[in-house]
Amino acid sequence: MNSSFFACDRATHLKIVAIALIASMVVIAVGIHARTSDAPGSFAANTKASGMTVKAGKPAIYSTRNDTAVR
Repeated sequence: MNSSFFACDRATHLKIVAIALIASMVVIAVGIHARTSDAPGSFAANTKASGMTVKAGKPAIYSTRNDTAVR
């Protein structure tokens, strides 16, 4: 294998393309199989908010100048 990318032969280019193809297939396979559990007893499905609910109050106007209002 040649050390220069521009001076290498056809077989070296083929090896580079083959390795890139295999690596992309591995990334795609991991992405397809990496998902959360669909079981009904999973933690994310049973998480519920508890405690007091906080609601937004009246909008406040903050300004550094008298002529421009920044909300």
